[in-house]
Amino acid sequence: MYTKLLVPIDGSRTSLLALSQAASLAKLTGASIELLHVVNALEYSNGFESPRAYIEKVRPYFLKVGHELLDTARGQLEAQGLTVTTVLVEANGGRVSELIADHAAKSKSELIVLGTHGRRGVQRLLLGSDAEQVARIAPVPVMLIRGIPA
Repeated sequence: MYTKLLVPIDGSRTSLLALSQAASLAKLTGASIELLHVVNALEYSNGFESPRAYIEKVRPYFLKVGHELLDTARGQLEAQGLTVTTVLVEANGGRVSELIADHAAKSKSELIVLGTHGRRGVQRLLLGSDAEQVARIAPVPVMLIRGIPA
């Protein structure tokens, strides 16, 4: 079955649901889990901060939060007896979906377990879906975990 699962996380409710499902699957199959967090600090840049402020404050803040997210998730999984590695990637203008798919290939992951918001209609059209794009372009199977409606 699967020996290596890739789980992209962003701290959202749906990514935490995906993490939980990946943990269950890893326990059943003996797979290791690689947690991936993509930092996309440019998405939150308003263009008015100076380059110095971005380099000294904005980017370091997002890197710190990303590492904390990965460390927390790793700790939770290791407490369950699972083997976990973590990777933080900076988007630098690239599409998150492409970075996830590329990382799956490079890391020799066999399955991507990914949370999705399950948007439909206008919301999907306006916001797009990284999860849907990952499912289309990934070199390995993708398990989409849909969030529970609030």
